[in-house]
Amino acid sequence: MKFIKSLAAKSVAETRTMAFLALLSILVGMGAGLIGAAFRYCLERAEAFRGMVVSQSDAYPVLVPLAMVIGAALASALAAWLVRRFSPHAAGSGIPHVEAVLEGDLPPAAPRLIPVKFAGGVLAIGSGLALGREGPSVQMGVTAGHIVGMLFRRNNEDRRALIAGGAGAGLATAFNAPGAGAIFVLEELVGRFDPRIALVALGASVGAIAVSRSLLGDELDFSVAELASGGVAVLFLFLLFGLLAGLLAVGHNKTLLATLTLADRIGGPIELRAGVIGGVVGFLAWSTPHLVGGGDNITQAALNGQYVLLALPAIFLFRLILGAASYAAGTPGGLFAPLLVLGAVSGLAFGYVVDAAIPGMAVRPEAFAFVGMAAFFAGTVRAPLTGIILVIEMTGSSSLLLPLLAGCFGAMLVAEILRDPPIYEALKERAARSAR
Repeated sequence: MKFIKSLAAKSVAETRTMAFLALLSILVGMGAGLIGAAFRYCLERAEAFRGMVVSQSDAYPVLVPLAMVIGAALASALAAWLVRRFSPHAAGSGIPHVEAVLEGDLPPAAPRLIPVKFAGGVLAIGSGLALGREGPSVQMGVTAGHIVGMLFRRNNEDRRALIAGGAGAGLATAFNAPGAGAIFVLEELVGRFDPRIALVALGASVGAIAVSRSLLGDELDFSVAELASGGVAVLFLFLLFGLLAGLLAVGHNKTLLATLTLADRIGGPIELRAGVIGGVVGFLAWSTPHLVGGGDNITQAALNGQYVLLALPAIFLFRLILGAASYAAGTPGGLFAPLLVLGAVSGLAFGYVVDAAIPGMAVRPEAFAFVGMAAFFAGTVRAPLTGIILVIEMTGSSSLLLPLLAGCFGAMLVAEILRDPPIYEALKERAARSAR
């Protein structure tokens, strides 16, 4: 009888613990949503300001480009200084650091990471560096989860769940994609299905989206026309493109890592490096304003089929090099948004070639741009479910589900055959070697 009563008491205690943890997950999500929404708003204002300055070029043909170069150089250098001085873990995407924290290899970052990541991200990405908003949003969400866990004196297991939930909430806010945020936690950060973490990730994503949509609205990140999949008969073409996307994804990973290695060999103060890269980007932001920054406008243009075939390889190479150089600056900024750009551009180019080779085909070139976003992401990050759900949520379209599966399968197959490590795993190992 005592044994039964003990089991019943234990069951009640566990139920209360899970219920309280669920409430805390929503609190974490609301905090991450508030921070992420403010961050996204500031980035939009910074981009608008950059565009306003460029629009004055005719009136001030010398002053405007000079101001763009100097302003971007100073902003990038300041962002790098903030990171070095106050929170070194705030450099880059931050997702490799989050994975190390969840694996128990590193302690969570101090709360001061949030203002450093926020200010540094706005300065760097707002200056035009080809970096994404999702990395900072994820890491700031993680820190929010850590703060809540400390304030409510949760044990290590609960704190780990709240940290993971904060990461999902950050991604959900960055791309207005709550499902992708929750799946990203399980597929990429944890690597397995954990009921406790799944509960917290879902609750945090819901809380984050409730706050962010109330502040920024629920408009989709990208608009796409109705795209026909072409049926089972043309799935082979999407698979073939997936194989190509996998090769390009491997090339992206190697380019990024090689650029980081080159930057380390050159050496020098990180602020100087960031300033030089920022200055170059500032000039590009004046001369080619539509090709810098996170790149959402490029992705949307590709989804609309607004580019001609001859321009697409140049845009791809430009963004590939610019993205790697921007990441080497050592400022806060993520990889997701730039990956979506490369996937959409390469997909549209492939679609144009197929359209020319097979006239009258039911599938439009823009469909390959759509699939390319997920396929390139899958080949680079090795998280296909996250990529598929992310693209569907960002566009509100699920009509190309089978092509998405085929494209991601092909990209994953090539990346695995070539034994190219997922980019965040490679970055995490690289950071660990540098710390020794």
